[in-house]
Amino acid sequence: MTYQVAIIGGGPSGLMAAISAAENGAETVLIDKGNKLGKKLAISGGGRCNVTNRLPQDEVIKNIPGNGRFLYSAFSVFNNYDIIDFFENLGVALKEEDHGRMFPVSNSAKSVVDALLNRMKELNVAILTNSPVQAIHYSEKSHTIILQSQKKIDAHAVVIAVGGKAVPHTGSTGDGYAWAKKAGHTITEIYPTEVPLLSDEPFITNRKLQGLALRDVSLSVLNKKNKPIITHQMDMLFTHFGVSGPAVLRCSQFVVKEMMKGNKVVMMEIDALPNKKEQQLYDHYSELVEENPRKSIKNIFKGLVPERYLDFLLAQNGIENDEKAANISREKIRNLVRGLKHFQFNVNGSQPIDKAFVTGGGVSTKEIAPNTMQSKIMRGLYFCGEILDIHGYTGGYNITSAMVTGRIAGMNAAWEALSE
Repeated sequence: MTYQVAIIGGGPSGLMAAISAAENGAETVLIDKGNKLGKKLAISGGGRCNVTNRLPQDEVIKNIPGNGRFLYSAFSVFNNYDIIDFFENLGVALKEEDHGRMFPVSNSAKSVVDALLNRMKELNVAILTNSPVQAIHYSEKSHTIILQSQKKIDAHAVVIAVGGKAVPHTGSTGDGYAWAKKAGHTITEIYPTEVPLLSDEPFITNRKLQGLALRDVSLSVLNKKNKPIITHQMDMLFTHFGVSGPAVLRCSQFVVKEMMKGNKVVMMEIDALPNKKEQQLYDHYSELVEENPRKSIKNIFKGLVPERYLDFLLAQNGIENDEKAANISREKIRNLVRGLKHFQFNVNGSQPIDKAFVTGGGVSTKEIAPNTMQSKIMRGLYFCGEILDIHGYTGGYNITSAMVTGRIAGMNAAWEALSE
């Protein structure tokens, strides 16, 4: 079977690439090893599908810390606002939620996946599901994709959109790296990002704080000199193995990168009251202690942070819950306030990549033309989505990157194939 453009991978970037290639007039086939297309889309945003983010373009790129700047050229052709228009034109009404996240009004990822599948049907895109690819043979004029069934597909241009290694139950099992290497590409080191972190601190191993959520705290990753590498102000959660929650997921790649440098342990710091200054807190609570000498210290500080966290910090500073304010030294109050603002703990690893939301590393962006997503090494070969060494925070940024790179790859693959 011969097609002008063949796309391997039915995730967000592959679906967008297929639609884009077909809209630009190419006979297009989409090949996927699974039985269903759009599996990753279907589970994104907790099953509601966070299709993109409405923040200004520069903000979106800032939220893609893994080579986001590579996307500037692609964004000049098709960006996050174009994604919104694209879905609304397909009849999927979108709504904005916190931090610019865009969801379908239906609150159902199915409506997004169905719209993409219907558009592919309208454009007569051939779809091969349950069709794992065994190998790709590259040549001057066209490339041959050999399926495990031994069926062969020839295409003038091939788009590899098979994802990374995160969330493997959706089909992202790293298959594409070998095909990229065969074409001469460099694969940068693969590592988990947006991943829960592990700690063997006593308060984790004895499960003292398990299940405790801290809201709107500042969480920092510290370097060896105890200076913050990155800080995120969001919610976090203590678990039986370490820490998780939005702030932790955002910080995780910076922890993992420190560990890749050979640091076995990385220090993190929690500021439970990021909107209050340490000295002001100390002055305020010193006054309260003087005015209420008979009150227990716990009651004076009550309501500032969740009770379990306050109990924990009191114990960390050698203060009994029912100790009277009059008996507490100034130094202990200062240490307690410091603990509220600068509680430090060690992390010693992350959960494995199959538990991560996003893959770090991949096909080196230095070997990809940023305005076309074409390989600089192999004629007629394009890459898009998470197989590239591009990764963002959760919040619609990775899907934005996938859809933008998919759109550009499909369009340019079609133009190249049609000029043959």
